[in-house]
Amino acid sequence: MAIRPRIYTYEALKLNSRLDLDVQGSNHLIKVLRLKEKSELRLFNGDGCEYLAKITTANKKNAQVEIIEVLSTDPKISLPLHLGQVISKGDRMDFTVQKATELGITDITPLWSERCDVRLKGERLEKKMEHWKKVAISACEQSGRNHVPTIHPAMNYRDWALTVESETKLVLHPRDQKPLGDILAPKSVALLVGPEGGMTDEEVEACIQQGFTGLMLGPRVLRTETAALAALSLLQYLWGDF
Repeated sequence: MAIRPRIYTYEALKLNSRLDLDVQGSNHLIKVLRLKEKSELRLFNGDGCEYLAKITTANKKNAQVEIIEVLSTDPKISLPLHLGQVISKGDRMDFTVQKATELGITDITPLWSERCDVRLKGERLEKKMEHWKKVAISACEQSGRNHVPTIHPAMNYRDWALTVESETKLVLHPRDQKPLGDILAPKSVALLVGPEGGMTDEEVEACIQQGFTGLMLGPRVLRTETAALAALSLLQYLWGDF
């Protein structure tokens, strides 16, 4: 049996209902994948379920589908993970969002800190935020994940450290030596990852004052995108669904 393509939609999905896909989704099905009427596909909208659908109408303008089966439901999230990632240059932030989504992150907040070289505001920031949301959706399509992580508005790291509500809060710092194994199994985790060059000592101390624990990932200095993925993998292995 041919592999059915997997597509995200913003529309509400309900068994036996019909819906018109948006222009982008319709173009992808008809012009890129070249699907025709009666072709089957998988749909998800972030509600935790995946649905089997059949194309009932396919023309140059739009595609209409009918939901014919609920295929799967994601299990309950075992460890909510909120990544506070200081924004990195180029496609490194895209890479972090993509891979963090594949690893099961539930929330991502882009952050600014003293050593952050990226300057975004106004329309440029809005476009970048929408872009990161699309990166996360694409990663869900690829990985078979039905929950789309929330991409929160960008903010200063101090504001995030003050307001994030996770039970256990960690900040990566190359000179801290507290092993993860010494931490009691948490119900939720917030992880702060700095930019290239890391967080300053003053920034780390400010986080500790807000209840964060400093964390070092071994004897080597990791790139910011590597550090985030290494830490998330360890957290999932110790307390999550790995």
